[in-house]
Amino acid sequence: MNRNTPLSPRPVQGPHHRVRSAAQLRALGVTTAQTTARCLPGGPWQQLLPGVYLLHPGPPTSQERVHGALLYAGRPPASARRGASGTSASDYGAVMVTGLAALTLYGFASAPPLIALHLIDVLVPRTRRLRSTRFVQVTRAASLPGPERRLGVPLAPVERALADAVSALTDPSAVRRMLTEAVRDGHCEPAAVVRELSAAKLLGRPHVVDAVDALLVEGRAVAEGRLYRMVRGHGLPEPLWNVDLCLPGGTFLGGVDAYWPEHAVALELGTRAPHEEHVTFAAEREHLERLGVTVVRMTPGMLRETPADQAVVVRTAMMASEDREPAAYVVVLPR
Repeated sequence: MNRNTPLSPRPVQGPHHRVRSAAQLRALGVTTAQTTARCLPGGPWQQLLPGVYLLHPGPPTSQERVHGALLYAGRPPASARRGASGTSASDYGAVMVTGLAALTLYGFASAPPLIALHLIDVLVPRTRRLRSTRFVQVTRAASLPGPERRLGVPLAPVERALADAVSALTDPSAVRRMLTEAVRDGHCEPAAVVRELSAAKLLGRPHVVDAVDALLVEGRAVAEGRLYRMVRGHGLPEPLWNVDLCLPGGTFLGGVDAYWPEHAVALELGTRAPHEEHVTFAAEREHLERLGVTVVRMTPGMLRETPADQAVVVRTAMMASEDREPAAYVVVLPR
């Protein structure tokens, strides 16, 4: 066969068409023998991965490596039969990019550029019989999360990609930079990251624990900034910020992030570490509400996604205070 002979009336063209699975080539009318011939030394094609071909003789670009890794892991024969209409995220089956490559595609400044990555991590179902090979690192999950989409590439959610990246990192400063960037730049909430790290059994590593402490500090600073903007941007009365509430005899009732003494309304942000979040908050809230103090709890995510709704919640609590019995007298102390 002449290697320059057109392969089919549906020519392969465009950047994403330069990487094809064997099934996609067959759907285009390219036989296995033709593929093999075009991948001979000096030929116009090359085998990028098992069952995946690069339709030019030069080195693959970073994007071609990513698409090749997804085609290798997904191997979607049915979608290939649509012909030369392009490769979309749905063509890869139940797989997605995770780890450092995913963080790079999310735009993390702390993640290396794609061209510098020796491995591209792909997340696949645990039942898949698939081996890591060449530049593809296979990571398995009992149940796959819903992917995010960036430029047609399915990516694991940021918190899962972080956990997969951290599992392979030993540099404490690199781990810390990635975790704090995730929260500072609004990619995800601290609690979600900690849950994924815990599920991956990474919280026993000292450098990860130190990075989580920094993550929670960063997360609190971000959440406080959102809270200030919510109060001031929606015309709520200025509260007392970051105070402890006590009984006159000195009994500690709890610390709150904002307190409106005229209305006996307290607000707490859900920024504690997960292991102390539920029990501690529930005990403090019960104690305060027995004394007539209304306690409003907000998560950083609620302030990020629906600040106007949260302002309504606070305003409603203030209005309801007019119909309640007066609250017990509490002492307000700065933290």
